[in-house]
Amino acid sequence: MKRTFIADALNAALPSQDITVCGWVRTRRDAKGFSFVELNDGSCLAGMQCIVDEGTPAFEALGAANTGAALCVRGELVTSPGKGQKWEIRAREITVYGLADPESFPLQKKRHSDEFLRGIAHLRPRTNKYGAAFRIRSEAAFAVHEYFHRERFALVHTPVLTGSDCEGAGEMFRATALAPGETDFSRDFFGRPAQLTVSGQLEAEALATALGRVYSFGPTFRAENSNTPRHAAEFWMIEPEMAFADLNDLMALAEELTRFVVDHVLTQCAADLRLFDSFVDKGLIDRLKAMVSEPFARVSYREAVEILQKCGRDFVYPVSFGTDLQTEHERYLAEEHFGRPVMVHDYPKAIKAFYMRANDDGETVAAVDMLVPRIGELIGGSQREERLDVLTARVQELGQNPESYWWYLDLRRFGTVPHAGFGLGFERLIMMLTGIANIRDVLPFPRTPGSLEF
Repeated sequence: MKRTFIADALNAALPSQDITVCGWVRTRRDAKGFSFVELNDGSCLAGMQCIVDEGTPAFEALGAANTGAALCVRGELVTSPGKGQKWEIRAREITVYGLADPESFPLQKKRHSDEFLRGIAHLRPRTNKYGAAFRIRSEAAFAVHEYFHRERFALVHTPVLTGSDCEGAGEMFRATALAPGETDFSRDFFGRPAQLTVSGQLEAEALATALGRVYSFGPTFRAENSNTPRHAAEFWMIEPEMAFADLNDLMALAEELTRFVVDHVLTQCAADLRLFDSFVDKGLIDRLKAMVSEPFARVSYREAVEILQKCGRDFVYPVSFGTDLQTEHERYLAEEHFGRPVMVHDYPKAIKAFYMRANDDGETVAAVDMLVPRIGELIGGSQREERLDVLTARVQELGQNPESYWWYLDLRRFGTVPHAGFGLGFERLIMMLTGIANIRDVLPFPRTPGSLEF
């Protein structure tokens, strides 16, 4: 069977005597002498209207197929007299693959709440909103790979299982083959404690010192009991690393990548974005277009703190030099003060990780966070500390064991080089692109505290 995707059929230049489309029934309306069946196959937001004449074999085959049923329609692509659609199909043959009980099928033609749809995550991609969200997610992922391929970054696959805590926060899921209650890790599968990774950064650094420019794009895990709209236990990270690069190179990369992905989605997902602009986040498209056309702002952490202190806003969390910026601070800077994405750089070393390069002032490190409207932090990265003595001292200062990072320190012993990298939270990128406010709604099957249903 040669199948045509509905997205291609709707954009056909000429009618066709023979076309086959497959999908799920969105609506069926019976009239005198025929039935209107709207079919959607997930390739685009719009459905294809199929006209099934009563008394034909196609009408007999259609039978009781109603909303939710899966079927294939073969027929003639003809000009549609209806408004808002160029083509429709005059059905000759219909194959019904699976019916959906109209009494129990939960996706009827009405608006459902996000909370309700999270409870049927296996079916919600069939709705307009979630179908559009996951198509945008797919196009954004493609754009990420396209950008890095163009810029000669090698795609690398970093481990999911790890024996080290990259962030030093300790909020990691344990992976073990021991029986419940056993604690002798020398008898475990790896002979030592193992966890699910929070970042592929350390391994990516090793690969960057051989391949020059690399990036990983994969799942990461955080056992942080944060039941908020911005956090998930399993999420995807884009993590590039560049050898022979400093903080300025990193900020340029972060801005260029973000603008490339936004421009790609604006071009390739226009109909899906219009849905979100109309029903989820008014002004979304204009905001995304501005990201492509205007340069991002840059400001030091010290300057950002001064802006926040002088703005007259009564924040829930007071801000002062040495405190980490909260979401309310990040959003004020991006949405109200600058009105565009902003790079905040050179943070106090006391609130940043051990691997970030110490600045000459002895107080700050060469770190950067990219803050975007409606989201807050989208990207966090730094120039890495390439000096062996400084890195070793920093590991010890934070109470960590240098022996646990022996191979990481070796990178500074054997041909050390200035290098830099960042982590971009892919789900937050999709939230920015769609205006969706809850991370649970940009993940097909979200993993959050107390939620492991699907």
